[in-house]
Amino acid sequence: MSETDPADLSERGRKLFAGNCEFIWAAAKIDGLPPMGPLEIAFAGRSNVGKSSLLNALTGRKALARTSNTPGRTQQLNFFVVGTPGEEPLRLVDMPGYGFAAVSKEKISSWTKLMHAYLRGRSPLARVFVLVDGRHGLKPPDLEMFDLLDSSAMSYQVILTKKDECKKSEVETRLEGVREALARRPAAHPEVLFTSSETGEGIGELREGIARLMVERGVIF
Repeated sequence: MSETDPADLSERGRKLFAGNCEFIWAAAKIDGLPPMGPLEIAFAGRSNVGKSSLLNALTGRKALARTSNTPGRTQQLNFFVVGTPGEEPLRLVDMPGYGFAAVSKEKISSWTKLMHAYLRGRSPLARVFVLVDGRHGLKPPDLEMFDLLDSSAMSYQVILTKKDECKKSEVETRLEGVREALARRPAAHPEVLFTSSETGEGIGELREGIARLMVERGVIF
């Protein structure tokens, strides 16, 4: 099989996330970021979209990323290494939730500035996965994030969450709605995944997609 064969990529993605994965760094300000290093993939989404649950499912951990019923719990950029620290091929970045959060406007403004600076000035950052609640579809804050990513010329891909809580009759409607919204956006990746952190549906495809991106960027893993 070639290195871009789907079966090979699926297995490489599985092995990648079956190995070591741990928290290494938190940054509340742009000057507090870790030194540039391995390829980075970031995860963004509205508060309470299920971002921490997805990260835990992706890495096969129960508590890699902290989950909470309180919107706005992630208040900084949290960095995780995949692989042995110092030799890791990949870093995952958990970004602050956008949209509603039970905090002050000043704090939200601070988070927004941090995200803007990170997206526009971080050379190892290869893609942002934007999580959207599959039960409700796109909301204005999601479209604002798309605008920011397009203006930053940052590649991004939409991941729908909570498929297990979405009616089967609405699944294709949700997917088509997102595809149509992304069709004319210059930085958007065309593939949209629908996932469930509860059942694991779509997680294998997400791992495969990350492995493909790493291969395309020449990362050895």
